Amino acid sequence: MLNYKYLSREHLEGFDNYKYMAIDTSPLSVYFMHPFWNKVVEFVPKWVAPNVLTFGGFLLIVLNFLLLSYYDYDYYAASTPLYNETVGESPLNGHMEVIPQTLWYFIGIFLFLAYTLDGIDGKQARRTQTSGPLGELFDHGLDSYTVFFIPACLYSIFGRLDYSIPPIRIYYVMWNLLLNFYISHWEKYNTGVLFLPWGYDFSMWASTAFFLWTGVKGTSFYKKYIFAGYTLANLFEVLIYATGVVTNLPVALYNIHQSYKLRTGKMRSASEALRPLWSFVTVFAVCSVWVHKSPRLPDTDLRPLFLLIGTLFSNVACRLIVSQMSNQRCDAVNWLLWPLTAAASVSLLLPHYEMLAFYAMTILTVLAHIHYGTCVVRQMCDHFRISCFYIKQRAD
Repeated sequence: MLNYKYLSREHLEGFDNYKYMAIDTSPLSVYFMHPFWNKVVEFVPKWVAPNVLTFGGFLLIVLNFLLLSYYDYDYYAASTPLYNETVGESPLNGHMEVIPQTLWYFIGIFLFLAYTLDGIDGKQARRTQTSGPLGELFDHGLDSYTVFFIPACLYSIFGRLDYSIPPIRIYYVMWNLLLNFYISHWEKYNTGVLFLPWGYDFSMWASTAFFLWTGVKGTSFYKKYIFAGYTLANLFEVLIYATGVVTNLPVALYNIHQSYKLRTGKMRSASEALRPLWSFVTVFAVCSVWVHKSPRLPDTDLRPLFLLIGTLFSNVACRLIVSQMSNQRCDAVNWLLWPLTAAASVSLLLPHYEMLAFYAMTILTVLAHIHYGTCVVRQMCDHFRISCFYIKQRAD
């Protein structure tokens, strides 16, 4: 069951010839984080496989999501006591912190640890002479899954009611972040170079600061207007868009244009260059039609909705990453689009069965993505004769 061959012979031959090329010009990364990570990695024993660090960081992010799901499953905790519909505001004088304030410290620390582990895994690979395509694929693949977890946790700071933004808007904030990640790898698909966006390091520092500050002040700190009728949640929303597609997309388009002008990229035709975008656009379109036409979504069970779109995205992104690393043609349509369309159609035509179709689609997507990731990693391990989580001892 876990030996399914997702990778063709051409994929594997492409991985054999793959060379990592990345450019990181972020001042925060270059002048602060890399020197810090160079020091930290020295404390890691050389018998620890780099992928263990990568996976450990990912699990810390998942743990943050699970902890906040336990205390704030419906995103109402930051708005207690319950929203007063008659007055139209929350009685903040009696605000009670449902999420223990000490938990926010752990959330912030776990996030920064995950960020650090993600920063040192490549350095550990070079220290142990185990660098290779598997490590990069494993790293970027888990990064693509992490993208939705962090904003899903940040939303608990503001809640879904007073002084916040409604679920439908956080839904689009989420898609903006997913698109921002995807653009970087679409750019690499066409240029052959991964231009690391500046926003990543700044967003990780900002998110960590948000969580730690919430531990100091509590969620009630954010229940205020900063000017006119705009709240801190509105500012958060604007910053996400400003540091996402608004800045990243023009830079990516410029880099792709330069690669054609200087003939340094893959030199694909326009239709082939745009091909990876259709998987993302079609999944986004079906999800958005479903959400807008549904009488329940996104207000009902927001966390599973985040999990569904985050997992769908990660599967689309992982397949793009596999294609660009192996120098193979990317799929125009992700196969999960078809059951997604079927589930959305059932939900809209037979509203009585909507939540059943929604939960079934979420479970199918998670299982399918785990199966894809596990099989691809096993297949690459077999091809390169290595272990994912263990460094084989070299014969002297």
